[in-house]
Amino acid sequence: METISVSEAKQLDDKTIHQVGLDSIVLMERAALSIYDDLTHNNGWNLDNILILAGYGNNGGDALALARILFTHHFNVTILPIGFKDNASEENKKQQFSCDYYHIPLTTADADFSQYTTIIDGIFGVGLSREVSNDFATVIEKANQANVPIHAIDIPSGLNGDTGQPMGTAIKATSTSTLSYVKTGMALDAAQPYVGQIFIDDIGIYKTNTFNNE
Repeated sequence: METISVSEAKQLDDKTIHQVGLDSIVLMERAALSIYDDLTHNNGWNLDNILILAGYGNNGGDALALARILFTHHFNVTILPIGFKDNASEENKKQQFSCDYYHIPLTTADADFSQYTTIIDGIFGVGLSREVSNDFATVIEKANQANVPIHAIDIPSGLNGDTGQPMGTAIKATSTSTLSYVKTGMALDAAQPYVGQIFIDDIGIYKTNTFNNE
């Protein structure tokens, strides 16, 4: 299994956007479509009632794009925004706009997570550099205790992408759709209780040495 570090993941994102010329919103849409396929082409998922945990970064933007795709394919979807709206990335704001257009229902952290049949984790991506605390930790622990299968986007929120260790706390996912490459920490033994089954989704981000011309 080929893996990349967190710093490599960031460098590849930057290269793809600024050198290759693929807009970040395009990558976000590709990610969401790939995750949609992971969920709908595997019979183990009960998608009758889906809770989307969406932070305000680009991981949350992936989650919101997925919410829109699921909703427009007639799945029952509810979004739980987590974090500080003022800190939303530009891509996240665009995805919020499209979710608002479709009037996708929102909920709060007070909701009963056990009423859902699937939880999608889009709180944090690989860029998390601090211990998880406050409302973030509360929501992660609540999701873990809900006895509902969780599917993580790119990496389970709270898991360190290099060490495979939880940063205070982390989502314990049933499965994870990791984008382009498995992150180094996800392949370590310490991470196995958190990552579950791993799907590797090709969204158009490639290492330079994949090709002969660069």
